[in-house]
Amino acid sequence: MTELRNVEADLAQFRTRLLVIGLAVVFAFGLIAARMVYLQVVRHDDLLAQAESNRTAVLPVVPNRGQIVDRNGRVLATNYSAYTLEITPSRVLDMEATIAQLGELMEITPRDQRRFRKLLEESHRFDSLPIRTRLTDEEVARFTVQRYRFPGVDVRARLLRQYPNGETASHVVGYIGRINQREKESIADWDEEEQANYRGTEYIGKLGAEQSYEQTLHGTTGFERVETSAGGRAVRSLANTPATPGDTVVLSIDIQLQKLIEDMFGERRGALVAIDPRTGEVLAFVSKPTFDPNLFVEGIDVENWRALNESLDKPLLNRALRGTYPPGSTYKPFMALGALETGARSAQTVINDPGFWMFGSHRFRSHGDGGLGAVDMKRSIVKSSNTYYYSLANEMGVDAMHDFMKPLGFGQITGIDLRGEVRGVLPSQAWKRNTYKRPDQQRWYPGETISLGIGQGYNSFTVLQLAHAMATLANGGIKHAPHLTMATENVITRERSPLPTPPAVSLGYKPEHVRTVLEAMQAVTTEGTSTRVFAGAGYASGGKTGTAQAVTIGQRDRYDARKMEEHQRDHALYVAFAPVDQPRVAIALVVENAGFGAAHAAPIARRVFDYLLLDQYPNPQDLAAVRVGQASAPMGVPLKASAMPWPPETAATPAPLRVTP
Repeated sequence: MTELRNVEADLAQFRTRLLVIGLAVVFAFGLIAARMVYLQVVRHDDLLAQAESNRTAVLPVVPNRGQIVDRNGRVLATNYSAYTLEITPSRVLDMEATIAQLGELMEITPRDQRRFRKLLEESHRFDSLPIRTRLTDEEVARFTVQRYRFPGVDVRARLLRQYPNGETASHVVGYIGRINQREKESIADWDEEEQANYRGTEYIGKLGAEQSYEQTLHGTTGFERVETSAGGRAVRSLANTPATPGDTVVLSIDIQLQKLIEDMFGERRGALVAIDPRTGEVLAFVSKPTFDPNLFVEGIDVENWRALNESLDKPLLNRALRGTYPPGSTYKPFMALGALETGARSAQTVINDPGFWMFGSHRFRSHGDGGLGAVDMKRSIVKSSNTYYYSLANEMGVDAMHDFMKPLGFGQITGIDLRGEVRGVLPSQAWKRNTYKRPDQQRWYPGETISLGIGQGYNSFTVLQLAHAMATLANGGIKHAPHLTMATENVITRERSPLPTPPAVSLGYKPEHVRTVLEAMQAVTTEGTSTRVFAGAGYASGGKTGTAQAVTIGQRDRYDARKMEEHQRDHALYVAFAPVDQPRVAIALVVENAGFGAAHAAPIARRVFDYLLLDQYPNPQDLAAVRVGQASAPMGVPLKASAMPWPPETAATPAPLRVTP
């Protein structure tokens, strides 16, 4: 029999299935619609930003670093544009093979390779590191054609730092270098705004004014939004916020004077600081030997670093800021002022100088067997009587000397606008207790006080401190904080803004006491130890020579430089001011292991005064004599300083990178 189907039942079942399928389809489309609403409405802004980030990139625009100039506008640090060949280590499979192949396209010297490997050790693998700088147009074109062969290698246009004067004033100007890991960690502690300003920045000030005025010189980072290709390369610029260049920093030094002083030191080691006592402006800040800061800009190679770092002459040491020396007899004018101010002695007090001074059974030497006889305060400075100041130190005591010298800045941080200043040692009983550990070492013995009076013993100060104290004394006891920077200048508006300085501080000295000491210092140049050096000067100056022991000499031994190693010989020192009636410059300098201050230090000071006060520049014959310590008063006819060419013909250029021995 034929089975009859229930049509109605089949239709009902079909309709049910159709309804279920329809509901499922509607539900599915509902889900899609809901998802679209969620994506297009709820998360619209977020997804739009993500899409834009896939299509675009925001790149930092590193600002041009500001210039550094001297007080006359002469450029000390600037920038120049150049192409560099750079390698990103993380994208290179075989570094040695890549460097060898690049060497077939252009010259890559062993020095370039040593510098690159040093950078490689100090940087992350994803950093772009230069292996060659200052590419020629031909070298750029040659690489561009072959670029496809070198993944991870590219040519970039950069602004490179340049120090056109080479070694001159290198300790003042300083240098920049690539940001190292320690500095990156320090930047990470800055607030967000400061960190954002250093995005894309690869270089930072490492020393000198470059370091002290990093924020001023750096400028403000800009940002550019660019459209990128699938490979991540920029296709076109969509928007940009331009970077603001760093300000120009105007230093108070005169670079021509600075170079003259460095030339006068010759191959000798030492330091000189010249200060305007009326303002605290530093006119010259010399440390010898120097170094070429251009060596550090793209990373110094191992060979040059070893030559600088291991040199016995320590060219990287800023002797004016960080070198400490016993002041020797240059300390005596300040001791005399201390005697007057504390009432320990009057100017008329007479001391007999037999050529020695006895403390118990110990004999302190002065001026040989003959001595100076009757000595008052003026004669003690003019003739540099040790006996006078041995006895004065014994009368005052170590703590009284400490308390008087401290406000003058001895053994204190002067606050100059350079980092790394050291304090030196101004001894006291408390200082010794805090410095030494054993009880017998912590005790102050009366015999230790005696040599302090002539600037020996534990006394150890920087040349900057000596110059600062001399400037304060020459200014009648009015103390100005020393500073190397006069102003900053906006590179766009050319508006110059003087930098604020702390107010002057009066130490409250009696004018007659200051006058007594300054008149005695003037007599040093007319009837004392520096008479020959200042003969015929067209101005009146005051000064004090000093000879400080580098090593202790036995009381029964005689000093004989010929029998001593060079580094054991006495240091030559000189402090001075000029002109006497209205001092405009105060100087302190040391020539290491040179011997007598009158022979080696005072002639340099004389020519500094001649330059600043008379517009005179030593002629070649005179300059040559000063360099080897064979000069006193200037020889021959001086040149006119303002007519001297700048830069001089021997000025360094960025191309020859060399180390000063």
